[in-house]
Amino acid sequence: MKISDLLSPNDVMIDIRTSNKRLLLQELAARAAASLGLNVDQIAPYLLKREELGSTGIGRGVAIPHARLPDVHRPYGLLAKLKAPIEFDAIDGQAVDIVFVLLLPAVAENGQIGALAQVARTLRPEENLARLRAARNTSELYSAIA
Repeated sequence: MKISDLLSPNDVMIDIRTSNKRLLLQELAARAAASLGLNVDQIAPYLLKREELGSTGIGRGVAIPHARLPDVHRPYGLLAKLKAPIEFDAIDGQAVDIVFVLLLPAVAENGQIGALAQVARTLRPEENLARLRAARNTSELYSAIA
């Protein structure tokens, strides 16, 4: 599985302004809902509930909020670069400025198991993060990850 299997150029956002994690997750859920033809209430509660279990901030300014949803039928990704980092209760205590939302079908299939691992592996190398942070528009941001 490649990132381009999860993420389309239309599902990339740049210079997102928000004051906190909850508002960010709600905004990203609304964007995902619009892309998937769903209602925001079919996504936001799942992302917020997952975050209550423990922060999805994986360190070095990156978060991968994720959830399995009954109304999602294929793996879906949404990438956002924030205008300014926000507190995310990340494992290393750093504020977050790169967020990759991953939504998966409620019933796992073989090909979907590795989606979260693939996203995490892609967002781990410092050179990949540098390219994402240097992106000036959505096209550059997509090219930096896909």
